[in-house]
Amino acid sequence: MKYKKPKFWDCPKTSFWSIILYPFSIIYLLLFNLVKILKIQEKFQIPIICIGNIYLGGTGKTPLVLEVFNIVKSSGKNPGIVKKSYDYLYDEITMLQKTGKIFLDKDRKKSINSLISSDYNVAILDDGFQDYSIDKSFSILCFNGNQLIGNGFLIPAGPLRENFNSIKRADCIIINGDKNYKFEDKVKKISKEIKIFYSKYKIANLNSFKNKKIIAFAGIGNPSNFFKLLKDNNIKLLKSFAFPDHHNYSDQELKKLQKISTENQAIIITTEKDYCRLNENFKSNCEFVKVNLDIENKKDFINLIKSKI
Repeated sequence: MKYKKPKFWDCPKTSFWSIILYPFSIIYLLLFNLVKILKIQEKFQIPIICIGNIYLGGTGKTPLVLEVFNIVKSSGKNPGIVKKSYDYLYDEITMLQKTGKIFLDKDRKKSINSLISSDYNVAILDDGFQDYSIDKSFSILCFNGNQLIGNGFLIPAGPLRENFNSIKRADCIIINGDKNYKFEDKVKKISKEIKIFYSKYKIANLNSFKNKKIIAFAGIGNPSNFFKLLKDNNIKLLKSFAFPDHHNYSDQELKKLQKISTENQAIIITTEKDYCRLNENFKSNCEFVKVNLDIENKKDFINLIKSKI
């Protein structure tokens, strides 16, 4: 979904706009539950690992999909990635294609069947936690420690795709960020058995940007998380520009960034997802930040994944 996240979604206190939009959230919930009731769940002959979220966008699903793919592959299995087909997801698809085979369709069940008929034996769903038509073998939910569940309201009054209680359907939670025992307690009150892991991004090409003046831009779910990552790594960030998620950059916007860069004798950097959406001419004037996902207690996480396949 292309969108620019409203600031009140992450406001800890109930805002004016949350109150105004709350009736629409009730309508959304009713429609969501109706669809859920009407769905007929299908079970497949291979393991289905779902990596999803309940917070709309910016939770770090794509890097985790790549990590899980590599874990499954290293165990001797032949995994494929299943992703719902939308044109605006070109950036994510481009990134995933560098790692493994992707099966795309508007109907994930069709993609899984194509995957099976192509002799792949594990399906990794990039998103799909809210798809009740598929019986998953193992579900992982992603949260970013900076936002967690935002203001706690459903769309459009807040950022949640479904109520927090829905985590009881998940087997595992990964929080990208610092330890948060208060949030862990909140999770455990709903599901005592759920496994909780923490992850952090490590900048692989950090030396390329250290001690240099930087202009950064991002059009992802939570651009502020990207800018914070740069600052946490002591990158000298002169200016930062946030755009809507999956934003298609115009020539005028890119020329403006180039002008600011020239005036400040600075390097322009962005995320790998954003870099995929740039025109070829601008790519030569821009670099992307390559990140690796570092999972705490990774051996336990690997063993957990392997036990499900």
